[in-house]
Amino acid sequence: MFRFLDKIASRRQLYMYIILVDSIILLAFYIAQTFFGIGESAYLLFGAQYGPLVDQGEWWRIVTAMFMHGGFLHLAFNMYALYILGSYAEGIYGTYRFLSYFILTGIAGNIATHFFYHDSMSVGASGAIFGLVGALFASGFRKDTPFFLKPITGSALLPMIILNVALGFIPGSGINNAAHIGGLLSGMLLGYTLPIYSSYRSERFWKVIAILLLMLVGVSFVMLIYSNVLLIL
Repeated sequence: MFRFLDKIASRRQLYMYIILVDSIILLAFYIAQTFFGIGESAYLLFGAQYGPLVDQGEWWRIVTAMFMHGGFLHLAFNMYALYILGSYAEGIYGTYRFLSYFILTGIAGNIATHFFYHDSMSVGASGAIFGLVGALFASGFRKDTPFFLKPITGSALLPMIILNVALGFIPGSGINNAAHIGGLLSGMLLGYTLPIYSSYRSERFWKVIAILLLMLVGVSFVMLIYSNVLLIL
């Protein structure tokens, strides 16, 4: 698996694999709903976040929820955003930092969701995507950020941030602004405190962090499947 990750890192196209994985999960969700007659509970079976279940010890939902979506349009909007922003972020930060930022800010957004939308089901990668936006936005205010990155960092992203956050406050929008803002703020913290370019030593550090986070994602889905099997039995 680690060699495979190295191959992806050489091409810097991990964001495409994330899009593929999210699409496969949603397809499996639709198949389960269609052929097995599963209703709204299918969201929980496929990893949706739900505060009361997290309180009961199902911590893995804070991780799995970012890879599940509420429908085709939800997936399409998020994956289009990831296709654009992911290519920028991975190209700038490299595959290991991109993956680390994506998962860390996605978790931060879902932790915010746990507190602000505790009794609602939540799915989607928007917290992680906003984390990438936050990192790119804040990096534009660092003095060591190259001038040629200014068009895709800093204040250039401010209109998009304001518009999307404002949409989340519209009553009945169904948008999880807690995930958006939680991901955005955590991404800004990473983007402002860490330089764009990394040394060989820091690159090795981020490679270890990325592998550990991938393992966390894997364990989370194993726990989800195990809990589903216990529920069925």
